[in-house]
Amino acid sequence: MTVSDEQVRADSASAPETFAALRERLASGAVKLPKRLKQVASFALAQPDEIALGTVTSIADKAGVQPSTLIRFSQALGFAGFSDLQALFRERLRNQVSNYDERLLSLRQRNGDASRSAALFDGFCEASTRSISGMHDRLDVAAMDEAIRILAEAETIYLIAQRRSFPVTAYVSYALGKLGIRNVLIGSAVGTDAETASFATARDAAVAISFTPYASSTVAYARQVAEQGAPLVVITDSPFSPLVSEGHLWFEVVEADFQGFRSLAASLALAMTLVVGVAERRRAGGPRPAMEGM
Repeated sequence: MTVSDEQVRADSASAPETFAALRERLASGAVKLPKRLKQVASFALAQPDEIALGTVTSIADKAGVQPSTLIRFSQALGFAGFSDLQALFRERLRNQVSNYDERLLSLRQRNGDASRSAALFDGFCEASTRSISGMHDRLDVAAMDEAIRILAEAETIYLIAQRRSFPVTAYVSYALGKLGIRNVLIGSAVGTDAETASFATARDAAVAISFTPYASSTVAYARQVAEQGAPLVVITDSPFSPLVSEGHLWFEVVEADFQGFRSLAASLALAMTLVVGVAERRRAGGPRPAMEGM
């Protein structure tokens, strides 16, 4: 079953005035989009800088759609055309310039041409700062409190991630272990992850992390533990991520990139907040993991 252009226009109200309002409209599902327009929406939320700075042709090429699809997507959201939508993304980019960015620019201007290593360091620091600032601005504190409650009440916390996301769960596993909180890291070298995940029950909980392009094994194991009744906390980069579904608590983390390399700064900040929050809640009188007192 497809969604007609008439249905799309009927579902979309007036054009959102800010990027935050646009993201909220797309994430809420208020606009029913056909497959290609949903593909553009996913790209726009994951790569907002590309929308702000690119041309119709370059953006369409990177999103894997026809240029006309960008126009249809813009009109589905209430804009007259793509240039009006792009103006909103450009305004977001202007507002994101931080004092930190300005200090780095001033430093480079005073010192003239910096060495290549200094330029790389500046670039990665800026990307990390943008990542953390963006997540800080849109974090739902109530959702954070609920995630901490869910994880604190779990007998065992299963940590699911692959590829670029794996260092986050690896560090979370290390930190939880040091705090005496029982956890299982899904990422075995012997290929027994499916069997390990099969032990999860409704008394446990899981954290699943994946970003575009989403790791199929992460999606599969997350669905497996959820079907077994374990509550799932998701960290991902888009409301259109395959990890996002009704009933799962999820957090949107969009990491900025520098020269094609994405930071993990925001992901680690969020993950460590969960770790410390869980530890504090348990010490305050929540359930204790079985290994404590052994």
